[in-house]
Amino acid sequence: MDIIERAKQILISPKTEWPVIKTENDSHLKVLTSYLLWLALIPAVAAFIGYGLIGYNIMGVHIHSAEFGLRQAVVSYIGIIGGCYITAAVITLLAESFGAKKDFNRAFQLVAYAYTASCIGGIFNIYHSLTIIATLCGIYSLYLLYTGLEPMTEVTPEKKASYFIVSMLCMIAVYFVVGLILAAIFLPGYQGFAY
Repeated sequence: MDIIERAKQILISPKTEWPVIKTENDSHLKVLTSYLLWLALIPAVAAFIGYGLIGYNIMGVHIHSAEFGLRQAVVSYIGIIGGCYITAAVITLLAESFGAKKDFNRAFQLVAYAYTASCIGGIFNIYHSLTIIATLCGIYSLYLLYTGLEPMTEVTPEKKASYFIVSMLCMIAVYFVVGLILAAIFLPGYQGFAY
């Protein structure tokens, strides 16, 4: 799988790319090692550069530290990988409640490829004032999750919206909980949000 071509196709034409992904039947480890680990480097490296080298201003004071940038990068990287696994597990656990197929590998594919927009948008973490664009990319990731839900989990069209809403709420909750846990471990005393 060409990572650049896959990222481009999932971002530009997700409705046609999800059926292609479904035919691949890859394990979660293959998707992790050949796609997600590499894509998750984008926001991690951007966070290191943005917080560690360029820095940011708080009330007129310019703050930057290589150590803080490294901690932000670690939190971002682990948060994406861990968040993907936890969200895939939740989607798998909810599958039967919505008449969907219970398959962790498919759920992981769904979540990992839905994270594409968030990971690529993470490049905007390089400059603190542009992080709003990274947030908008995260919203597009939710759209990717919505478009991929039916082909990847075989949920019926009638239950797709409710399955998506519950999955989305879980995805957002996982994002915040994992972020807070990682921030507590790697960024003690920091009150902002990590990734």
